[in-house]
Amino acid sequence: MKITQQYTVPTVLSIAGFDGSGGAGIQADTKTISALGCYAMNVLTALPVQNTQGVRNIYEIPTQAVHDQLDAIFDDIHPDAIKIGMVHNIELVELISSYLSDYDGPIVFDPVMVSTSGHKLIHDDTIKACVDLLFPQTTIITPNLDEVSVLVGKTVDSVQEMEKAGVSLLEKGCKSVLIKGGHLQTSELTSLLFQQNVLPRAFKSQKIDSKNTHGSGCSLSSAIASQLAQKHPLDQAVAIALDYVHEAIKGSKNLVIGKGNGPLNHFHNPIKLIFHEMD
Repeated sequence: MKITQQYTVPTVLSIAGFDGSGGAGIQADTKTISALGCYAMNVLTALPVQNTQGVRNIYEIPTQAVHDQLDAIFDDIHPDAIKIGMVHNIELVELISSYLSDYDGPIVFDPVMVSTSGHKLIHDDTIKACVDLLFPQTTIITPNLDEVSVLVGKTVDSVQEMEKAGVSLLEKGCKSVLIKGGHLQTSELTSLLFQQNVLPRAFKSQKIDSKNTHGSGCSLSSAIASQLAQKHPLDQAVAIALDYVHEAIKGSKNLVIGKGNGPLNHFHNPIKLIFHEMD
């Protein structure tokens, strides 16, 4: 009897919020993970009501429901990597931290703390819980300049300030930090990767003149997780993910989707689902 060859695929779990307009949150994560050849799974942490023009409301998901979702995934499909996005209260932070305490794969945490308009989305006590509990557990955190400013307690708006902030965040217990430079007011953007006992690495790109950047942070963090699920070293995973997001923004700059800040073109160069032969 001939035995049919079976395959596994790289799996990525997104633990994040919702975006009905399809540009951010678990929708952006699923599109990104799929476009990069991996298999996407989701655990919903919150139900924001939003579109390309902004967030109208946020409905909470019961903590027990998040726990049950995690159980359902881990009882069935083991994630090769995990991306964490919106965790908006202490109970969720504590639950996720406790649940993942025995997980031995890479974790990417995109600390969603500040809205595009500059308003804090979570309270200071929740931010402290993220720093104390989740930061030491994660492989890498990926804050933007607004979020870094909240974390270090002062405005970070230049490469020089990013360099100081990165050192400070490592001292807070992070294993590695990617400070995203997308909000820099310069024609050349710089993102900086900080790792314990390693010199910082700069990634540079030309700013794209486009308002269609909705969900770029979600997409970047899930792109990094997708590369880590494929066993790429961290610096290589970050480089590939940054290039993917840059090209996705470039690929959407002439699109009109919605009345506000439109989404990225996640499928500008999709990769087929990656198969690994089973022994």
